[in-house]
Amino acid sequence: MISIIIPVYNQAIRLIKTLTSIASQTYQNFEVIIVNDGSHDGVEKVFAQYYQKLATEINYLFINQPNRGAPAARNRGFLEARGEYLFFCDADVVLEPNALEAMVGALEQNSQASYAYSAFKWGHKLFKVGEFDSERLKREPYINTMSLIRRVDFPANGWDETLKKFQDWDLWLTMLEAGKVGQYISQVLFTVATGGTISSWLPSFAYKLLPFLPRVKKYQAAKKIIQIKYGFSDSKK
Repeated sequence: MISIIIPVYNQAIRLIKTLTSIASQTYQNFEVIIVNDGSHDGVEKVFAQYYQKLATEINYLFINQPNRGAPAARNRGFLEARGEYLFFCDADVVLEPNALEAMVGALEQNSQASYAYSAFKWGHKLFKVGEFDSERLKREPYINTMSLIRRVDFPANGWDETLKKFQDWDLWLTMLEAGKVGQYISQVLFTVATGGTISSWLPSFAYKLLPFLPRVKKYQAAKKIIQIKYGFSDSKK
C-alpha cells in the first residue's frame, strides 16, 4: 500500500484538483493523509464537501495542526502512515492517471532503488530531469518531492523542519549518505500548478545573470545552508 501524505496551507481549491487526480489513479492500493497546516481558507469544509460526493471508497484521514511549515506537516502525516511506500504530494499537483502505477513498477523492477522519481511539468514547462547521478545530486536539487519512497529506506528523523527551502534536496542527500539511490522514470507523471505557496521556480539563466534579484539571493542563501550541512565546498555550486 502507498501512503499519500499531502501538506496543505490555504490551497483548498487546488487540493480538490489534486485529490481528484489521486482518485483517478490506475493503481488503487493507497491511503490519503491530508495535514492542514493552519490554513484559514476553509479547506476542511471544502474537503468535507468533496468527500461526501465521492463515488468510490478511499481511505482518507484529515489532520489539523497549527501552522508549522510543510516539513512538519509531512512528518505529522508520516506518523499516521501505514503503507510500505510513501508519497509526499504537494497540494498544487495534478497526477497523471498512471503515476502511482509507474512508480511502483519502477521500484519493483529495481530492488536497489529506494525511491522512484519522474519527469514533470511546471505549468507548461517540461522538466526531464534525467537519470540518477549522485555527484549531480551533490551539486544541485534536481529531484522533486513527488517521488515514491520505500518506507524502510525513509530517514528515521524524517524531514528537516528547520529548512525553509530545498527540503526535498536535503531528504535525498540524507538518503544518499545512507547509500540510498533513486530510479528515474522518463515519463511526465505530474504537473505542478504555477503560483503555488510551497513550490517556486525561476528560469536557470536568472541565477547566473541576475544575482541581485531578491529571489535569487534567497536561493543562494538557502543553497549555502545545504552546502554547509553536508560539507560541500563552494566549487560544487
